[in-house]
Amino acid sequence: MFLTISTTGNPERPATDLGFLLHKHPEKAQAFSTSHGTAHVFYPEASAELCTAALLLEVDPVALVRRGKGKGRGGAPDAALAQYVNDRPYAASSLLAVAMSAVFKSALNGVCRALPDRAGAPLPLRIEVPALPARGGAELVRKLFGPLGWTNVDVVVVPLDEQFPEWGDSRYVRLVLEGELRLADALRQLYVLLPVLDDAKHYWVAPDEVDKLLRAGEGWLAGHPEQKLITSRYLSRRWGLTRQAMQQLELVRLAESDDLDVESVDNAVDETTDTEEKPVPLAEQRRTAILDALRAAGASRVLDLGCGQGQLVQALFKDVAFTEIVGVDVSMRALTIASRRLKLDRMGERQAARVTLQQGSLTYTDKRLKGYDAAVLSEVIEHLDLTRLPALEYAVFGSARPRTVLVTTPNVEYNVRWETLPAGHVRHGDHRFEWTRAEFRAWAREVAQRHGYGVEFLPVGPDDPEVGPPTQMAVFTMTAADETGNRTGDQSGIRTEKTERTEKGAKAA
Repeated sequence: MFLTISTTGNPERPATDLGFLLHKHPEKAQAFSTSHGTAHVFYPEASAELCTAALLLEVDPVALVRRGKGKGRGGAPDAALAQYVNDRPYAASSLLAVAMSAVFKSALNGVCRALPDRAGAPLPLRIEVPALPARGGAELVRKLFGPLGWTNVDVVVVPLDEQFPEWGDSRYVRLVLEGELRLADALRQLYVLLPVLDDAKHYWVAPDEVDKLLRAGEGWLAGHPEQKLITSRYLSRRWGLTRQAMQQLELVRLAESDDLDVESVDNAVDETTDTEEKPVPLAEQRRTAILDALRAAGASRVLDLGCGQGQLVQALFKDVAFTEIVGVDVSMRALTIASRRLKLDRMGERQAARVTLQQGSLTYTDKRLKGYDAAVLSEVIEHLDLTRLPALEYAVFGSARPRTVLVTTPNVEYNVRWETLPAGHVRHGDHRFEWTRAEFRAWAREVAQRHGYGVEFLPVGPDDPEVGPPTQMAVFTMTAADETGNRTGDQSGIRTEKTERTEKGAKAA
C-alpha cells in the first residue's frame, strides 16, 4: 500500500524542508519494521520547488494469516477465502495508519527542533492515496475530508474491471487532497480516517484506543459533522468506548465554544478523590494469579525458580503465610539486584531468615531444592532452548518434586493483539520459543503423566474469545500416591533399579 506527501517551495523556503518535518532525509531510502511487514520511506522528487515523500508499506501476507487467523482483524473482513485472497497488502487501511504513526511519529506530534516555525505553520500540501477502501463510497470520503480545510478533495472511484464497465464500481477510490494545512494536522486526519473508511482494524480495539482517537482528533474532530460515524467506526462499534469518546468530545466542544480549557469545564470531581481504576500491568496480574494459586494449594515453603530481579520473591515476602521463600537464578547480577530490592542487609534476623537467594542452574539437579511445598517457574521455560527442557523437567519434577508446581509462559496466539509487535517476532529478544495454548497443554500433560502429577490450566490477563489470554499458566499438583511415596523417602518418585532388584530377590525367595 502506498501514500505520497508533496509540498512546494522556493529558494528562500525550499520544499525539501519536508525532510526536516518528517525527520527523514530526502537523499536516503529507509526501511522500518512494523507489526505486519516493512515500511519504506523514500523521495521520488526532492528539489527547492517540489518535494515528494513516499511511504510504501510492504505487507507480509503470511503474517496476516498467522496473526489474523482469518477472522477479520488482520485477515480480510469479507469472504470465506479472506485469509488467502484479500486486499490487505494493497489497500490503505489501519495497517498503513499504524505504520504511519510509527514512521512519522514526531511529525504527527508536530515536533521539529530544526524548523519549529515550519512545523507550526500551514504548508501547501498534496496527499495522494492510490487505493483507498471506502465503505460508503466517494460521497462519504468527501463528507469526511471536506470540512477539514482542504481546498480540493478529488475522489475517483475505481471500477471493478475497466474492460467490463457493466460490472460496476469497486469499493476502492483514488484520493487526492490539496490545500494549506499543518503537516501534523494532515497526518492525524489520515491516521484516524483511513481505518474509518475501511471500517475495519487489524488489531483488537482496547480502551486505550479512546485516548489515541482524542489525541489524533485534537483540533478537528470535536466539531466535525460526521463525528459520531468517525468515532463509532474508529472504535470498531464498541458502544461503551464510543459513548466514552463522545462524552469527551462534547466537553472539548463546550470548552472551545467558551474559550476555556477542558479541565476547567470538567471540574465537578476532585482528582484527589477520583476512584477510577487504571489498567493493571500484565506482570502484576501474573504475580497476583501466582499468589492466588499458591494460597489455594496451601503452600508455605516456596521456590521461585528463575527469580530474576526478585519481583515475585518480594510479593511472596509481603504475605506472612509464606514462611520460607527461596529465590534461585543463574545470574549473580540478578540476585544482587533482588537482594537490594528486598533490602536484605537492613532486615532483622528473624525476617531475613524467611528469604534465601541462591545461585543455581535449573537444568541440573540440586539437593537444596528438595522438600518444598511449591515451586514457581514464571516466564522461565521460554528462555531455554527446546533441547534443554527435558533437563529442566527432570530437575524440577523428577528430583526436587515439590507438591505443587506453577508454570507460566506467553501465549503466542495473543501476540496479534500487540499492535507494535513486528510480525513473526517473539515478545522478548531472549525468548527461544513461544507456544500456542495447544502446544503448552500438550507439553504440560506429558510432563504430568511422566512424573505423577495432575495438571490444570488457568488464564492470566484478559481471556480473549479468539486468541486466549496473554499469559497461560499450568498448575501441577502431585497425585496422592506419589505424594505418599515422596513423604516416605522416595524423593524421585521413580522406581529405581535397586528397588526392582530387591523386589525380584524377595519373589525368588
